[in-house]
Amino acid sequence: MSLVKEYEPDVVLLDLVLREGSGLSVFRDLQAIDPHVPVIFMTGEADSETAIEAMQMGAYDYIAKPLNLPELEELVDQASRTRQLMSVPVALGVSEETSQSRDLMIGRSPQMLDVFKAIGRVSSQNVPILVTGESGTGKELVARAIFQHSDRSNRPFVEVNCAALPDSLLESELFGHEKGAFTGADKRRIGKFEQCDGGTIFLDEIGDMAPVVQAKVLRLLQEQRFERVGGNEILQTNVRIVAATNRDLEKMVEEGEFRSDLLYRLNGVTIHLPPLRDRGDDVKLLLRHFLTEAIQELGFSTIEGISADALQHLLDYSWPGNIRELRSVIRQAVLNSTGTVIAPAFLPSFVRGGEPVAKTNEKGDPSVDLEEFVSRRLKSGSTNLYAESLEMMERYLMTRVLQETGGNQSRAAEILGITRGKIRDRIANFGINVSKNVTMETDDDSSS
Repeated sequence: MSLVKEYEPDVVLLDLVLREGSGLSVFRDLQAIDPHVPVIFMTGEADSETAIEAMQMGAYDYIAKPLNLPELEELVDQASRTRQLMSVPVALGVSEETSQSRDLMIGRSPQMLDVFKAIGRVSSQNVPILVTGESGTGKELVARAIFQHSDRSNRPFVEVNCAALPDSLLESELFGHEKGAFTGADKRRIGKFEQCDGGTIFLDEIGDMAPVVQAKVLRLLQEQRFERVGGNEILQTNVRIVAATNRDLEKMVEEGEFRSDLLYRLNGVTIHLPPLRDRGDDVKLLLRHFLTEAIQELGFSTIEGISADALQHLLDYSWPGNIRELRSVIRQAVLNSTGTVIAPAFLPSFVRGGEPVAKTNEKGDPSVDLEEFVSRRLKSGSTNLYAESLEMMERYLMTRVLQETGGNQSRAAEILGITRGKIRDRIANFGINVSKNVTMETDDDSSS
C-alpha cells in the first residue's frame, strides 16, 4: 500500500490469496487511495466466487493461474490504455438529476419549439392528426403528448404499429372478429377500436396499411361505425385517431398505394418532426439525457461523461436513425466503456467516420460470440442481460439475412416472417448499412 501511494501505478496486479489477508480487502484499500487505478486479479480458479465478487466490486479483470504471459501482457496494455483514458477531460458531463421519463420530449431548437406549439394548439381539438417524419424522430412521443394534453387524457390510449402485423392480422387487431370468421378464429375477439372507445388510438406506420384495411378505417373516420371481421352487427365507437408515417403518403397516392380520401381525412392537422441532423444543439441535450439514462439503467455509475473527441464525432455524425439510433449508440458506448470517460474508442466505428465492419468467419459471414458476450456482461454485473442478448442476436440475424438477400428488404421480410416496415425500423435502429455490402457494427469490444 505504501508503494501505491509513492509510485501511483497505472495498473495493479493483485492475488486474491495473500499471506497476510485477503486480496479483496487490499482492493478496497486501493480504491480508497485511487478509485481509478485498474486492478487485475490473479486467481487459482477462473470460476471462483471470490473472483466474481471482485468483478462486481469494480476490478478491471482477472486471470487464472498458471499465468499465460502473452495474455497477461496484452491485458496489462489494455488496462494501461484505459487508465490513460480516465485522465481525458469530460466535454459533456452526466446530468446530476435522475433521468426523466422516456415520454418526455427534449429539445430547444426552433424546429422543436414549433412542434410543441402545434401540439398545444391541436391537443384539445377533436380532429385527426397526422405526424410525419423520418424513422426514429419520436412520432410516438408526439402522439402521447397530444393524448396527455387532450380532454381524453383519462380515457384509454392504444398504440398499433401497422408495419409490425401481417395484413391478414391487422384488420382483426383493429376491428376484432367473430367466432368462425376465419381459420383459427375459435372465439370472438374485441378489436382496438372497440377497446379504445372514448379514447385515442395511435396508428403508427400507417403507410404500410393494406388497401382493405384503409377502406374500413376511412369509414370509421367518416361515421365512427364499423363491423367486426366476419360479423354483420354495426358497432358505434368514439375514438380520436393520431396516425404517423415516415413515408411520402402523397407520392403513395399518386402511385395508387394509398387512398387519397383517407389521406385527406387523416391529415386534419399535420405535425412534421424534423430529423435530428437539423436540430442543432438539441443533440447535446439528448446525449446528456440518454447518457444519464444508460448509466442509471446499466449500473455504470463511475462514468463521468463524454470526452471532447468523442463528443465531436457524435456531433459530426448525420444520425440516419435519428433519436432512436442516438440512444442505441450511447448505450453501446456505455456497455463498451472500461473507464470513467466515454472516449472515441468506445463508439461504434460508423460514428467515428468509417463504415460499420462486421466480424466474419472463414466463410465471410458475420459472426457473433454469444458465450464471450454473456461472460463479459456477467463479469460487469449486468442487470439487463436478457434484453442485451436479444438485441445482439436480433442485430446479427437482421444483418445476416439482408446479406443473404443482397439487401432486398421484401425478400428478407419473407424469410424472417415479419413485415417490411419492421425490417426498415431495425435497419435504422441498428445502423445497418444496406447501400452496397450489408454490414453491421460488431467490433471486438462491441456488446450489443
